[in-house]
Formats: sequence, structure tokens, C-alpha cells
Amino acid sequence: MENSFKKIISIDAALEYFTDGMTILFGGFGGIGSPPTIIDGILEKGIRNLTLIGNDTGFPHIGIGKIVSQGRARKIIASHIGSNPVAGQLMTEGKLEVEFSPQGILAERIRAGGVGLGGILSDIGMDNEMVSCNKQKIIIGNKQYLVETALTGDVSIVFAKKADSFGNLMYDKSARNTNPLVAMAGDITIAEVEEIVPVGSLDPDEVVTPGVFVDYIVPSKGVNWKWAWE
Repeated sequence: MENSFKKIISIDAALEYFTDGMTILFGGFGGIGSPPTIIDGILEKGIRNLTLIGNDTGFPHIGIGKIVSQGRARKIIASHIGSNPVAGQLMTEGKLEVEFSPQGILAERIRAGGVGLGGILSDIGMDNEMVSCNKQKIIIGNKQYLVETALTGDVSIVFAKKADSFGNLMYDKSARNTNPLVAMAGDITIAEVEEIVPVGSLDPDEVVTPGVFVDYIVPSKGVNWKWAWE
């Protein structure tokens, strides 16, 4: 159990893993389920030129949208950006590269990255130039498919309701969204959590993301985690 405590780190320690030009996978849907303390830390550190992978661009002042709205991202892979007008403006001005991926396909590409697959096959978007442009096409039987490559990142950031010190994660209702998939697909996964409990405190049926996928745990602002050293 002692080794598991080493996963719990401060936000300052976590930010050492973030650098300019890196690729970040993030959980969240319209800002719900995105890690606020980590996102604020990235902004305060001044990290920029990022490639972001996640469901959407949040809102201008909510979730990952705060990073996008400040011009810190050079590219985003997402299912839509409509909730953040700043993202649309940056895309139109050529300041933000956007790769659109249908929501279900995006989730499967992230899952594929998490389980070590090279990609998936899909016929969705075959007639849509924005979706199919520059993608390899193959024929199986008499049907043509797009090759949708797997998505991975340097760091995955996720947000959970509760974790034990080993990193087993429980999510809060719809805030679960894409977090379990994102947690698997980063070279390093950092989970921000609202409550940290001792190992063995979580009912196994509550655990959605096993701690083996989580490298570090960052207490969300206001979380008391001194028990780990008592």
C-alpha cells in the first residue's frame, strides 16, 4: 500500500509533465467531467501550441474551452466545436486546426489507442469530404470502409468523483462521459479527483477505471488528503 501513496501528487508536481507542443487527451462533455484544477494549472504555467483530443471544445470559460479560447491550442480533434464560438472564430481565421470525427467514431478511436489497436474500420462519413479527406480506404467483401486511426497522447487528463490511493476511479453520473476511454489512451494518465479514500474503501462495483491505468492522482482544490501519510 505504501507504494500506492506515491501516485498522489500536488498540482505543481503534475504540471511538470506538461510541455509546449505536446498532445493532451481530455475527458469531458461540454465541460462536465473535465479536470478544472489541471486545466487552470496548464493556463497558469503558460503551456501552448497544444494538440487536444476530446469530445468538444467546451465553452469559452468552461472546461477545455478555457485553453482553446486563450489560443493555447494549435490543433484539436473533436466531434464538434459549436458550443465554443471562439473555437469557430479561431478555425475560420486559420489559427486553430480542427479535425472533426463523428462522436462514436472518436470514442472508438480513443478506445483503440487505449487497447493497443492501430485503428478501426468505419463506413460513417464516406460521402462527407470533411470526414473522409486524406483517409485510407479499403474494401472488405463488397463494401468500402475508411481507416480511422487510433488516438493516443502524451498525457491524458481525467476527472473523477472518488479515487483510492492506487488510482481506482469512480465517476459521478454523466461526468463519467469519455473519461474511462481517455484514461486508457495516454502515455501518462493524471486523474483529478474530488475525494481520496484508502485502498479497499471502494466497492468493486463502483470502480470504472482500474488503478493500473492511472499514473498520478491530483486532489481537486479543497480536497483534504493528509490521511495518506498519517
